[in-house]
Amino acid sequence: MSSETPPLRDLQFRLEYAVLRVITAPFRLLPLEMAASFSAWWWRRLAPVLSPYRQRRALENLKIAFPEKSDEERRRICLAHWENLGRVMVETIQIDKLIADPGRIEITPEKVFRRYKDKLGPAIGVSLHMGNWELAIWPFVVANANPAAVYRSVNNPYVDRYVRHLRRDLYPGGLFGRGKVEGDHGDNQRTARVLTDFVRNGGRLGLVCDLYDRTGVAVPFFNTPARTQAIGGMIARRVGSRMWMSCCRRVGKESRFVVEIKELRVPRTGNQAEDIRWIMTEMQRQFEEWVRENPEQWMWSNRRWS
Repeated sequence: MSSETPPLRDLQFRLEYAVLRVITAPFRLLPLEMAASFSAWWWRRLAPVLSPYRQRRALENLKIAFPEKSDEERRRICLAHWENLGRVMVETIQIDKLIADPGRIEITPEKVFRRYKDKLGPAIGVSLHMGNWELAIWPFVVANANPAAVYRSVNNPYVDRYVRHLRRDLYPGGLFGRGKVEGDHGDNQRTARVLTDFVRNGGRLGLVCDLYDRTGVAVPFFNTPARTQAIGGMIARRVGSRMWMSCCRRVGKESRFVVEIKELRVPRTGNQAEDIRWIMTEMQRQFEEWVRENPEQWMWSNRRWS
């Protein structure tokens, strides 16, 4: 316990952590496919009821993206998205077991991956909340690129440490926490300078770039301006690193995936602002294309537009 954390607050953190471990224990013990199907069934039915605000947000986002679809079509996509999130929850709990079976994850195009995997150099990988987005970093892992990633820290330090532990084999280069975190668990708020230095020194950094960012660059997403985190494009342009986009798609309703990769060209003209805007526009254009292909696998309940 940190000396700055009041005893009662620390007790609350410990109790929350104990409850989490009790809830997740059965999902750790059950076979992956069985546990994921069970969770998906319940999420589809309970999430819209227990989280009406996020249900409304998901339907509103779907209306922005697909105004041509009927209310019933958008509702079906919304329910399928909850089902996917139910599977993701169990897969996250069993992520170590999942990646221990590499036959569950295919990388495509294989030709492109083989060509670049041994000569990546410094690199930024950007992905979206699609399928099981945790696995979007998999090409860097297979290439022995020692990737790190930026993630949103959990306020409870014991829960945060547990979540980081589960992800350790996906991010051998470490996890950079975002946001203020209470407790002494070795996670300080990271700055753009730290991330820039990490990539400049040869690091490979993963970012998820499909959430609303009030300080971000407003670029079109489904024909509607969406403020988007630009730090990935800024770092890549500044240090001269490669930039890769990846999308993890679920195959059917199983815990099997295809991770598609595409290189995103990084312009370096005399106009830095326009270069970054071009990067972000192209990134979101590709993200939109991937979402249109499998809309039920994207996290519609996230905030995307202001």
